[in-house]
Amino acid sequence: MSRRELAVALQSDEDLATYASLAPRIEELGFGTISVYSDLLYPSPLLPLIAIAQATRRIRLGPACLNPYLLHPLEIANQFHLLDVVSGGRAYLGLARGAWLDAVGVAQDRPVRRLREAIEVVRYLRAGALSGDADGYTGEIFRVQPGVRLAYRPVREHLDVLLGAWGPLGLALAGEVASEAKVGGTANPALLAPAREALARGEARAGRPAGTVGLVCGAVTVVDEDGPAARRLARAEVATYLPVVAGLDSASGPASGPAPDLAEVDLTAMQRLVRAGDHDAAGALVPDAVLDRFAFSGTPDQVAAQVDALFAAGATRVEFGTPHGLTAARGIDLLGRRVLPAVQHA
Repeated sequence: MSRRELAVALQSDEDLATYASLAPRIEELGFGTISVYSDLLYPSPLLPLIAIAQATRRIRLGPACLNPYLLHPLEIANQFHLLDVVSGGRAYLGLARGAWLDAVGVAQDRPVRRLREAIEVVRYLRAGALSGDADGYTGEIFRVQPGVRLAYRPVREHLDVLLGAWGPLGLALAGEVASEAKVGGTANPALLAPAREALARGEARAGRPAGTVGLVCGAVTVVDEDGPAARRLARAEVATYLPVVAGLDSASGPASGPAPDLAEVDLTAMQRLVRAGDHDAAGALVPDAVLDRFAFSGTPDQVAAQVDALFAAGATRVEFGTPHGLTAARGIDLLGRRVLPAVQHA
C-alpha cells in the first residue's frame, strides 16, 4: 500500500446504478481505496460494496466501519468473505466501536476488549477454515465451542483490518492488531502526533516495527472552483456531527476536552438547529478555523493544501467523504484531476 494514498468514501443509501457509475471513475482517476459508510440507521454497506466490486477491477474496498455490538464476529467474518469473493481478494475489514447506539438501546461497554476479541474471533474462524483446526476460542466476551468451523474456505489467509479510533487505547489496539487506524471525521494535523505515539505503543507491545500500521484521516469533503459555495455546504455538513466529535478534537487527547476555540462554539444551539432541519443556520455557527479541522473544503488548491498538511504530520492515507462537491460526480472528478496529482507530486 502506498504511504501517501488518497481514497473516496461513499454513503450506503444511493441506488446501485450510482455505485456502478461512480466506482469505475474513482478507480480510473487513480484513487487507491473506496469505502462505504456503515452509519446507524442507514442501509448496510454490503450491497453497495458488492456493486462496487463488480464494477471495478483493481481498487481496494471495504466498510467504514462495522461494529461488534450490532454484528457478532461470525457475521462479520461472513460479510467480509462475501466481499473478498466478489472482489477477488481486494476487500478490507473496517471495524469500530460505533456511535449513537444508545439511541437504539445498545450499551457500549468495554469497547477496546470487544474490538480485540472480535478481531481475534474472525481470525480464529478464518484460520480454522484453512487449517482444519477447531480447538475453540474463549474470551471474556465472545466464545466459540471446539469443533465449530466455517462451512467455506476463505479466499486468502491475510485479513486486512482497519480499526476506527480516536482515543489512545483504541489506537494502541490498532498498533497491535490492525493494518491501519482511522481517525474519522477529522482533517486536523495536530491530532496525528499523539495518534502516532499511541500506535507506536501498540506496535511495540506486539513486537511490530514502528510505522507498521497506516494512519488514515477521513472527513466531509466539498470541493469546487467556487470555493465559498463549497465551504458553505461543508459547514452545513459538519454541523450535523460536530456536537458529537467536538470533545475528541484535542492534540492532548480526547480526555482533555475540546480545543479552546471549540469551547466557544454554541454546540447546543447547533444541535438544536440540526434537529429542526435548519442545516444552513447550524452551519453558520461553524467558524473557519473549526471548519478546516473537521472538513476538506474550498477550491482544489485549498483542499490539496489541507491534505499535504496531513501527510506532513504523519498520515499515510486521506479519505474524502461525502458529499465530495456541489454534486458528487463533479466533486470526485475535481478531486481526481486536480487534488490527487497535486498531492502525489508534492
